[in-house]
Amino acid sequence: MARIAGVNIPTGKRVPIALQYIHGIGAESAQKICDAVKIEASRRVNELSDAEVLAIREHIDANFTVEGDLRREVQMNVKRLMDLGCYRGLRHRRNLPVRGQRTHTNARTRKGPAKAIAGKKK
Repeated sequence: MARIAGVNIPTGKRVPIALQYIHGIGAESAQKICDAVKIEASRRVNELSDAEVLAIREHIDANFTVEGDLRREVQMNVKRLMDLGCYRGLRHRRNLPVRGQRTHTNARTRKGPAKAIAGKKK
């Protein structure tokens, strides 16, 4: 079981797919990591040597913000918007969609389950 950036990487999967289990690494980043460390994309994690896993780990630590640091950074950015009182910050504070989506119908994911309004039925 390879452990990179505090995450247990699944051993049976190909390296670029397994790297995507780390928060902050997507498909393109995973491919760039494989290219930089010179690991073929077709290889599986359980086929990697300890030196190769160490090389991946060091490359990620040097070049990417991942897991806890990334989550903290995003959380601080949202908090900054809320403290500024800008429109996006207000939308975050009220738990409404931030990027201009409609809320008259839809937006149930963000607003939560529908609440009944007393005396509304006709």
